Amino acid sequence: MEISELVKRCIRIFYIARKPTPAEWSKVAKVTALGMLLFGLTGFVISFVFSYLR
Repeated sequence: MEISELVKRCIRIFYIARKPTPAEWSKVAKVTALGMLLFGLTGFVISFVFSYLR
């Protein structure tokens, strides 16, 4: 792929893309926070279980 083709594709993406609405942003933030919480809780539970198995 040539540089000029890459630049054209990047510019096309900037024209098509749009900023998320506040509702969309809020939903994405909530889902991300929930995922982080679940991963953290899972790690904590695994750590807790293994600390008592010793």
